[in-house]
Amino acid sequence: MKTRVITAIIALAVFIPLIVYGGWPLTVAAVVLGIVAMSEILIMKKMFLISFEAIISYLGVTLLILPDTWLKFLPTLATRWYAFYILVILLLLHTVIRKQRFSFDDAGVLTLAMMYVGVGFHYFLDIRSYGFIMLLYAMLIVWITDSGAYLIGRQIGRHKLAPKVSPNKTWEGSIGGTVAATVILAIFAYYFTLGEAMGWVIAQTLVLSIFGQFGDLIESSLKRYYGVKDSGKILPGHGGILDRFDSMLIVMPLLHMFIIAFM
Repeated sequence: MKTRVITAIIALAVFIPLIVYGGWPLTVAAVVLGIVAMSEILIMKKMFLISFEAIISYLGVTLLILPDTWLKFLPTLATRWYAFYILVILLLLHTVIRKQRFSFDDAGVLTLAMMYVGVGFHYFLDIRSYGFIMLLYAMLIVWITDSGAYLIGRQIGRHKLAPKVSPNKTWEGSIGGTVAATVILAIFAYYFTLGEAMGWVIAQTLVLSIFGQFGDLIESSLKRYYGVKDSGKILPGHGGILDRFDSMLIVMPLLHMFIIAFM
């Protein structure tokens, strides 16, 4: 527990100034986090971190994370996806060249991982472009839901939510975490306007809290499939980057969809 607390304090001391300041330091940090998260998946796949497929994966996830303002040198923003497609084709060609060591399944996993991690961190940066308060709102959804689910689940949790994927999670904890996030963030939105009607903020928070928990379960399922306890060891007491950002990788793109649809 002591190690976990110390790691959390150090991480917050570094991370909070980054999200407050935003700009290029946060972009660089997001790219680094994305590459580390990608390396965690490579390790789970028992692939070398310095290999052709690894380098292609790092390039792909970086390409997807970078904000549009950093890619103005491209003919059109759609060129990002053309470039990503070329990287995927290179992975597929690699299955031909190294068919005994790199399979079509491997290429598929890395392609999906690049999109999962890259798009998630891309919209993490995109949400920050709407202001610090909007990003803080999104992060609080994840943090309060997670903390509420843990505390309430420990006290009154009886019915397992997904025993084959994450045996410690309960329905009581899950519902309690979502209720806690919805109530607390309704109060937050009352004092810090998000540019949305209160009724919509409540409904939006409810949906994002639920899907954030799906993000947690998705990553738990990934770890269960590869037989590992944590996605990595970069954060002592907390695991890896995927362990800490699994819910946000789902919440951030969804929040972006809500913003462009209803603001």
